[in-house]
Amino acid sequence: MSELKPFLKWVGGKRQLIPSIAKYVPDSFGRYYEPFVGAGALLFFLCPEKATINDLNRDLILAYESIRDELEKVIDELKIHKSKNSKDYFYKIRAWDLKDDYESLPRYKKAARLLYMNKVVFNGLYRVNSRGHFNVPYGKYTNPNILDEDLLRKVANYLKKSDIDIISGDFQDAVKNVERGDFVYFDPPYDPLSDTSAFTNYQKDGFSRENQIELKRCADSLVDKGAKVIISNSNTEFINSLYNGEIHNSDKQESNYDIYLVDASRHINSNAKNRGKIKEVLIVSRDS
Repeated sequence: MSELKPFLKWVGGKRQLIPSIAKYVPDSFGRYYEPFVGAGALLFFLCPEKATINDLNRDLILAYESIRDELEKVIDELKIHKSKNSKDYFYKIRAWDLKDDYESLPRYKKAARLLYMNKVVFNGLYRVNSRGHFNVPYGKYTNPNILDEDLLRKVANYLKKSDIDIISGDFQDAVKNVERGDFVYFDPPYDPLSDTSAFTNYQKDGFSRENQIELKRCADSLVDKGAKVIISNSNTEFINSLYNGEIHNSDKQESNYDIYLVDASRHINSNAKNRGKIKEVLIVSRDS
């Protein structure tokens, strides 16, 4: 639907799955909501005129805001990072969040730091430790695309000309204004395929199965309002049972969802068996 694409690499990004997801997107809808926006693959594919995007990762949301509001400063900062890029320089920049004055840095500097590190770290991985500090090592790239100025200008233009609310907080707060006819896409941290395969530390507190159950209840309430809901997740017994109505179901006897298997390629997992081609699920609310 558009020529835009994400300006970041993001673990679990949905660009490869857009053809599968697009089959279930409603032909028309009111406002688009994406409470776990990440790199925004579906957002930039659909380019809705009205949208609310959210992520608990505040630095990520700062990047969206800065690209929209102060693009030239972000570009100038990225030019500096590009000209100085080296392993030693990267670790100097990575260490910024260990300093007491990090929170007082200008927004555009934080945004450019995230974009720079995203393009040079191992596999574009975003990961923080228990204290919330970025801890991914420098990658081995010959010529990383640190500054894609044309893409950033297109993204900025879209975010400026459209009615896009950009927020950072809990996913349930992000959808509190959903109305009948709106479309909500949830792409939460996935339920782990095994006890050793979890990668949910985009934020230091992770995303538990209790959180997955809370998300299901939230989705149910949105479906009851008359919104269209699509959810991506792992093809685990827990997730299938949850949305088939076998875990913490409401009083309804039938599930409100259809579950579809889709093929995905995943390259980051502590369990080698869960890398490469795998099956994931798309959970699609039924039309009322």
